[in-house]
Amino acid sequence: MHDRTPQTLHLTDAERIDRLRLIRSDNVGPRTFNSLLGHFGNARAALERLPDLARRGGAARSGRICSEEEARAEIAGANRIGVSLLAPGEAAYPPRLATLDDPPPLLGVRGAPDALMRPMIAIVGSRNASGAGLKFAGQLARDLGDAGFVIISGLARGIDQAAHRATIQSGTIAVLAGGHDRIYPPEHEDLLAALLEHGGAISEMPLGHVPRARDFPRRNRLISGASLGVVVIEAAHRSGSLITARMAAEQGREVFAVPGSPLDPRAAGTNDLIKQGAALVTEASDVINAIQPILERPVMLEAREDDEPLDFDTDPRERERIVALLGPSPVSLDDLIRMSGLSPTIVRTVLLELELAGRLERHGGGLVSLI
Repeated sequence: MHDRTPQTLHLTDAERIDRLRLIRSDNVGPRTFNSLLGHFGNARAALERLPDLARRGGAARSGRICSEEEARAEIAGANRIGVSLLAPGEAAYPPRLATLDDPPPLLGVRGAPDALMRPMIAIVGSRNASGAGLKFAGQLARDLGDAGFVIISGLARGIDQAAHRATIQSGTIAVLAGGHDRIYPPEHEDLLAALLEHGGAISEMPLGHVPRARDFPRRNRLISGASLGVVVIEAAHRSGSLITARMAAEQGREVFAVPGSPLDPRAAGTNDLIKQGAALVTEASDVINAIQPILERPVMLEAREDDEPLDFDTDPRERERIVALLGPSPVSLDDLIRMSGLSPTIVRTVLLELELAGRLERHGGGLVSLI
């Protein structure tokens, strides 16, 4: 059972270096990267325009641009520990992750390539899990693995590690919040080493990056994005697992939840998910039956919203109109277009310039705010 998209991309070494330079430059995130690549056609041309675009966005000085030497050093370091830096559409890049609006432009991948191409189910939950929760996570993961699915999770304590350990032989993918050489938590380094033979590990962070609190939601986006659906087992209110579930819903993935006792605060979040429409799960067949129709549809890489043209001949007065509508409260792109009366192309262009200037923050659900 495989989850394949047509693999048509073959980067040259030079283009891979340029793409790495672009995504490692200041204020360039996945969405901005895709917009720049779509407009300029290649990463080298986009790199040359970064200082000018940042200036147009109001930056007093352009941000740091990753040098060719830095990019070559990162690639060499990755190769030494068996990590490949892959672009969406290349073999071993998880197919469903590649279909997101903002997939990692270069994903650090290591492990068994075949596992990364098979259909994945995410299992996430409480770090402070109960004994019953840990037992059920292991059983569910094992049953899904026996059915041919790869289990993907975040290598965290609690539910994550239970799901990984149960599927070391059938295949499991660990999504890292830091670089491949900065494993968190440190006590799971042995677990990671064990799962690489039949499974794999992925990260969008550079080598040497120590995970911070804000990196875990970014990691969760990859967990849900690479999967067919997300199963949540034990999650308190405001837990990271609920963030993963929300992202899964935004990405069009299935959301499942395992019910728990109303007296256990670790089940409060999962019980709420069920009230909000998540599919209730008590056995593996609940998940398999729900996603079977999805498996029958091919995974296709489609044109993204940010592939639409940009317009860098924007009138300064139009830029001022858009900036005036922005503030610390997040607002949607559609609302900006409607309130400004300007074209989507102009609004997207101004937002990109503001982001490169370090003045714009992007939020989930396509919302943006001014910094």
